[in-house]
Amino acid sequence: MTVIRSVVFNIAFYLVLFIYLIVALPTLLLPRGALLWMVRNWSSVNLAMLRIICGLHCEFRGLEKVPQGAALIASKHQSLWETFALITVLKDPAYILKRELMWIPFFGWCAWKADMIPVDRGARSAALAAMTARAKLETSRGREIIIFPEGTRRAPGAEPKYKFGVAFLYEQLGIPCVPVALNSGLFWPRRSFMRYPGTVRVEFLDPIAPGLDRQTFFDKLQTEVETATARLVAMGERTIPSSTVEPARPRESRDPAR
Repeated sequence: MTVIRSVVFNIAFYLVLFIYLIVALPTLLLPRGALLWMVRNWSSVNLAMLRIICGLHCEFRGLEKVPQGAALIASKHQSLWETFALITVLKDPAYILKRELMWIPFFGWCAWKADMIPVDRGARSAALAAMTARAKLETSRGREIIIFPEGTRRAPGAEPKYKFGVAFLYEQLGIPCVPVALNSGLFWPRRSFMRYPGTVRVEFLDPIAPGLDRQTFFDKLQTEVETATARLVAMGERTIPSSTVEPARPRESRDPAR
């Protein structure tokens, strides 16, 4: 049944995505808020489909810890799930994403209209400077900046591979950083069509105040996210067969800006 439900969900997911991309086209001519409403609605529909079709629920903890206004949201990245689910609980998020995604028809147009922050991964130091300049502009508008510090999805339990770009961004922005732990990779594994029943848990941790030096912040962020993530993964593993958990196979990321 899990296989059948996974197939049904994946068909529904991409069909709904296509429909929303078409319907969202007129919002490109409207204020950005119209597109944000459309994206948030799409994300909520995805969560509802996961719940109804796959029996996959979600639980967000610590939302009261997210500051009002500008903040840096540094999230663990295990799955495609968090790339849309976080939108449903944040006021006006701007994702840091690789520049190539902006070239995709329909999706790229919407990302451009939504003022997401593209990063040219091949530009190295120039990528950091460009990313920081855009992030400063968006935080001046009171937006949350979402960054995945490892730059790629990592299997639950895999050795962490944090990129120092998050520390550079933290130092330059001078705003609180909210670490985010999760266990989504147990239920929506990377490079797999399977969607397992259970509960994805996302935990917003205590904000890290601005003012720390880069190394101190970097070490603190990694320790707090990994400790909380290990706890959430252990909770999730008790609810699903061990055979469904993706083996931890570290994979290098060349993203210099995350």
